[in-house]
Formats: sequence, structure tokens, C-alpha cells
Amino acid sequence: MGDDAGAVRTAVLSLQRSTGLPMVFGGALGGRDRMRITELVGGTTGSLDGLVVRRNSGLGGKAMALLRPVWVSDYPRASTISHDYDAPVADEGLLSIVAVPIVVRRNVRGVLYGALREPLSLADRVVSMAMQAARDLEQDLAVRDEADQALARLPVPAAGPASRSGSARWEEVRAVHAELRGLADQITDPGVRARLLHASSRLAAAGREGTPAPSGREGAPAPSGPPLSPRELDVLSYVAIGCTNAEAAQRLGLLPATVKSYLKSAMRKLNSHTRMEAVADARRAGLLP
Repeated sequence: MGDDAGAVRTAVLSLQRSTGLPMVFGGALGGRDRMRITELVGGTTGSLDGLVVRRNSGLGGKAMALLRPVWVSDYPRASTISHDYDAPVADEGLLSIVAVPIVVRRNVRGVLYGALREPLSLADRVVSMAMQAARDLEQDLAVRDEADQALARLPVPAAGPASRSGSARWEEVRAVHAELRGLADQITDPGVRARLLHASSRLAAAGREGTPAPSGREGAPAPSGPPLSPRELDVLSYVAIGCTNAEAAQRLGLLPATVKSYLKSAMRKLNSHTRMEAVADARRAGLLP
């Protein structure tokens, strides 16, 4: 779903907008114990661009080792960190700096920094915003990891779910489709969310050919009603894999009554009389795999 550097870039821009700090920067891990600074806003010399920060070295390296935020109000005189990177930091004139590690499942994925060119204590609000930006990024990366895992286990379907083995593979395709749509709703990065929804749409389109019509509805025309809303399609995706309204509500973070309302709306748009007719009609229209 994209590399960590792109996600860090979005977080750096967001943090600069929310705090107004003169310089915000960061980077993703390029190895087990080192991080490369690649995303910078407010730099004047380029001295930090591409700098490799190792675990336990400097402010960011200490944050990586401790798995928690670290900050100083006068970087050159700070006695709590090593001074491996004093020269590039001095070139930028940075004095007050906060470093927040990006940690997903106890693994460091990168570091976000915010800095002032004055020896002032960073306000609690600024530190809190930096921590919140890191937490939001961690959530996005965790959800993206789940999406990658879902796609990795996706089987290659047969031409259609005609055989028993083909049907089993298609059931897994449908489960992954529902999971991708549910994960997309948790993503704050619009680019990653769009890619997840695009992947789910490709799965739906792949299932259009060769899907048998349910008993009693052979030859029924493809639905011609208005397109389903994203939430209506989310609900139908979980209904299609056998979830009850309560189960779909739990997976989507909705109330059962809300799920019921979305389902009724989808059935009305598809001109369907039952839950499974709605699923079948949605599949026939290429909305579900």
C-alpha cells in the first residue's frame, strides 16, 4: 500500500500546519537500527536532508531506543543525549527540539521532529501535537499492514466459482473484499484510503463474470437503480460473507440499528426483497465479488 516514507511525509506536513513550528522533519527506518531523514519543512541549509540517525545516537536515536518522545530546550548543551550530529544541527541553527518515535507493534518505523531556533522550552501543546501526529501515523501504518496481509493471502480465483475449490477461493476473495473496505474506513491518509477502495473495486469487478444467479432469479437483469453509498456497500460486503447485522455493526464500528437502516436502503435501491437477493444483485452489478 505504499512505503513508510510517504506516510511520514504526510505526517510532517500535518504537524507543521498544526504547530506552526519553524522546522518540522522526519524519516522512516532504512534498516533495523537506523533512520534516514528524508522529509523536511522549514529547512534553510539542507544539512539534515538525508542524514542517517542511528539508534541511541543523538535525540532521535534516543527516542528510537526508549520507544518514547524525547525533547531538549538547548540542544548543544544537552547532557542527556550524545552529540553525534551536532554539526548538521548547528548548521540549521536548531536549539529546542522534540523527537517522537513512530512505533507499530513495538517496532520503530520512523521518527518525527519539531524544532525551534531559540533556546526555549517547547510548550506542552506542541509536544502533545507531535505525539498525536505520531499516534495518527502509527494507526495508519498498522491498518495498512493489515491491508497488506489481507492482500497477501488473497487466492487467485478460478474463472468462476463453479467448482468446490473455486467456491472456497471465492469465499476468501469476498472475505478479503469486506476486510479491505472496513480497513479503508479507518485510514486517515486519503491516498492510501483511495488505493484500498480501488483494490476492493477490482475484486468486485473480478467476480462479475461467472457468478451463478440464485435459484428462481435466472436471467434477472443487472440492477439499474442508483449506485450504492460507500456505507451501504460496506454493510452488504459483510452480509455477503454471512455476517449478521450485529456482527457487521461490530466490524464497522456502527450500531446494529444503523446497519439495518443501510441494508434496507441498499435493498430498496437494488429492488431486492431479501438480504441475499440484495447480495446477488450487487454481485451481478459488479459491486461485490
